[in-house]
Amino acid sequence: MHTYKLALTAAFCLTTFAASARAQDPQKIVEQYIKAAGGSKALSRARTITIEGTFHMPDGKAGTYTLNTRLPNRYYSELVAGDTSLIEAYNGKSAWHRTANGEFGTLVGADGSQLEAAGQYYNSHLVDAKKNKIGLGFASFSKVRARDALEIEVTTMTGVKRHVFFDAQTHLIVKEAGMVGGVDEQILYDDYRSVNGLKIPYKIELHRGTETYDIAVTRAEVNGAVGERVFDFPKKSQVELPDLKSLFKEIDENQKAIDKLKENYAGTRSEEETEYDKTGKISKREMRESTFFYLNGHEVSTLVKKDGKPLSEEEQKKENERVQKEIQDIEKRDAKKEAKEEKAREEGKKDDDEVGIETFLRACQFVNPRRERFRGQDVLVFDFEPNPEFKPHKLAEKVVHELAGVVWIDEKARDVARLEAYFVGDFRFGGGVIANLQKGTSFVFEQAYINNEVWLPTYEEAHVGVRVLLVKAFKVNEVTRYSDYKKFNVESIATIAKPKDTANPPAAAERTAPKPPLTN
Repeated sequence: MHTYKLALTAAFCLTTFAASARAQDPQKIVEQYIKAAGGSKALSRARTITIEGTFHMPDGKAGTYTLNTRLPNRYYSELVAGDTSLIEAYNGKSAWHRTANGEFGTLVGADGSQLEAAGQYYNSHLVDAKKNKIGLGFASFSKVRARDALEIEVTTMTGVKRHVFFDAQTHLIVKEAGMVGGVDEQILYDDYRSVNGLKIPYKIELHRGTETYDIAVTRAEVNGAVGERVFDFPKKSQVELPDLKSLFKEIDENQKAIDKLKENYAGTRSEEETEYDKTGKISKREMRESTFFYLNGHEVSTLVKKDGKPLSEEEQKKENERVQKEIQDIEKRDAKKEAKEEKAREEGKKDDDEVGIETFLRACQFVNPRRERFRGQDVLVFDFEPNPEFKPHKLAEKVVHELAGVVWIDEKARDVARLEAYFVGDFRFGGGVIANLQKGTSFVFEQAYINNEVWLPTYEEAHVGVRVLLVKAFKVNEVTRYSDYKKFNVESIATIAKPKDTANPPAAAERTAPKPPLTN
């Protein structure tokens, strides 16, 4: 009898342990949720979702709540109380909001990325998370309103994280937590009801910053009519677009003049590259610091620090030799390119891979123009997206035609202050055999007016999903910051590969990089 009891106890422990282990599999948790919420087919067919309701706040204020989503990544949230209206939205190209004082503005940086991530999250319903570049990681066993819950961490391609809590019994989402548009939000869900085959919560408790909204849903609709204009920047805050062909032509000519002035400057570039695994956890991180200068429009960099440590004397010597060879290669390539272009001009031809202003004008359509303040300057902001009537043929046209995003233009200076863009679909090189740049791959570029003379890069950000040779897949985020711009002179040239840390041994501080040729 004693042996029998021990066997039963052991079997019970093993069963409990196995169940616990399964419960910690984030993919299994999500699969249970998808089944409980209506099934993958029903969720995937939910082109639009509208939730409307009324809310009350602890201080007695009352108002209305609206949430609209639309495939593939549109998001609109509105809270209205009296004359105050708080709006946060992502229209597939840019993120924007309306503040309590009534001002509309485009969101940038982390705030904008959070709204973009909200659009992806609420439209995907976590179906095909891997395909949608969403990382899932188990966080903990938890309690929500005294009920057992399983918490997972959801990470989007841009690195935005959201914590989602699933009821251990119903498998439905009972809580979400994360930053949205720069505001800390916690949302609790209850009273789920079936709407067109999907489970929709009819009680929502929204904690937004220091405010709490108790929302009673009065209307929920799946696949109702929700047009694109719902998510666009408000018409009353838009302005008339100037003649884009003329504007872009001026920007292009201005940039050519700037490229010449850039040759006079050197600076410091710091890079942070982060690689993620399938759960969204960091698998690798590298930091590099380099000095750089411009040569015939090319940025020539000399690595001086890696992961915060200066290179050894031997490493720096090899790096300087590499840079010297790079300079020679650039000069050779440019000479060949110039000869090729000259021949093409003589034959009346044009480089097939050249991206000119006319390419953007034909491949994209421009919408939602508005004027705003950005980094202390007045700028013209507008969204762009693929022109459905344009049929690309050349490689450059195909690349541009896959992009959507938003651009900030300093109208007075006639230059681009900031650009955000992402690939609306997969882009295949060599039919996908060489590489497949995955949908959602995005980048950010910023520049500023330096020394009252020239526009130079200040910030770059890239979120890359790529599969190489049909085998290896990478998900990498890289942030690059430019600083310490100085005009070339004898002193600056002589110190181009020196680490900023002067406390390093003399051998490291005395190293120099190959002198760049002065072009003026």
